[in-house]
Amino acid sequence: MKKFNIYIFIALFLVGVSCEDRLDLLPPQDVDNSVALSTDANVKAVLLGAYDALSNGDLFGGNTLRNSELLGADGEIVFSGTFGDPADIWRKQITNINSDVTETWIEGYEVINICNNVLSALDVVDEADRALVEGEAKFIRGLMYFELVKFFGTPYSAGGANSSLAIPIADTPNSTEEYEKSTVEEVYQLVISDLTFAENNLPSDNGTFANRVAAAAVLSRVFLQQENFAGARDAANRGLNYATGVYSLVGNLAGVYNNTNNTSEDVFAIQVNTQDGVNNMQLFFASPTLGGRGDIEIQPSHFDIYEANDERANLFYNDEATGDIRTAKWTNQFGNVVLVRLAELYLTRAEGNVRLGQSVGDSPANDLNLLRQRAGLADLVNPTLADVLAERNAELAFEGHKIHDIKRLQLSTDGLSYDSDQLIFPVPQREEGVNPNL
Repeated sequence: MKKFNIYIFIALFLVGVSCEDRLDLLPPQDVDNSVALSTDANVKAVLLGAYDALSNGDLFGGNTLRNSELLGADGEIVFSGTFGDPADIWRKQITNINSDVTETWIEGYEVINICNNVLSALDVVDEADRALVEGEAKFIRGLMYFELVKFFGTPYSAGGANSSLAIPIADTPNSTEEYEKSTVEEVYQLVISDLTFAENNLPSDNGTFANRVAAAAVLSRVFLQQENFAGARDAANRGLNYATGVYSLVGNLAGVYNNTNNTSEDVFAIQVNTQDGVNNMQLFFASPTLGGRGDIEIQPSHFDIYEANDERANLFYNDEATGDIRTAKWTNQFGNVVLVRLAELYLTRAEGNVRLGQSVGDSPANDLNLLRQRAGLADLVNPTLADVLAERNAELAFEGHKIHDIKRLQLSTDGLSYDSDQLIFPVPQREEGVNPNL
């Protein structure tokens, strides 16, 4: 991995972490880690910096979700914008100088490094808050490593060795070590360890910050990618149990999307407002009249996934300026970027139970029918796996799950097999240039 020359600075109540390897000049406002991480308040401020870095537009401020949809397009969307790098991702012609891929790597490891800084200074955190701070830092780090390994590593193979090299594990803050790549299995085990700690140490309600419902939800995603269906089902079930009295499904579809404040269904979301935050999903999906670029067009083939009378098929609009169809899920440029919705946990629990022929937590029919009733559809009695996957596809469309579901289900997209090298991001050229181990 790149040689980090990272300086933690504190200014105007904001503590952030800057990653720079072009110059070794310390600006006058920079301070040494021994100062920046010397007090309880400072460490907690650095943790806030991790959330801020996580919300970067190149990461969960939108581009990681967008890139999942572009890679998994399968004829359902077209990228018609003028930006060449996302267009190459949509075309599956990704080179190691693709700037979007490069920024995902750089910003992702910046997030990880900030978390490592926090974790290195836990001894100065007030004892009463120490587990909470560690849990939040490990949630963010685990989430980030999981996203990177999904894009830069080969798909996880259930029962396989998973010994192919994926991404480096950087576990020392501000290290200049030239890390080597770790295997897919090693990264997944770190992710599971971090998220398990987070689940066991975070509260169910933690405001807009990481909580144990979110940790269990992301763990369920990890287990789904591993085809560990019992693990995925159980993690989703735990998340739903934690959510009792804290989270609940929004009663109508119109209230699910484009909110400037978290809804009762939003388990974890990137906060966006007129002063801070970015929503790149809105930027690329929305029409220019709504403040977007209008770069992503929904194709007629997408509507084949909806049953007759499914109200989710109405979450679209015609762009009068271009005549293109666009999703209405991303129309508010100041709306939060929701990463985890409660609906996903019902879908994951239902899938695990159907695959295993069980009803842990509740029956698959009851879980699916909660979402189907909201969408105006008739109840299912004995849903099949195909029913579950169709429901997931319709409910979570254009929310950043597409390529990851394609890979775990071993499907194809745009004529490419799920394990095609063209669906894996290459290590950026600039990283190879500073670290020959890559």
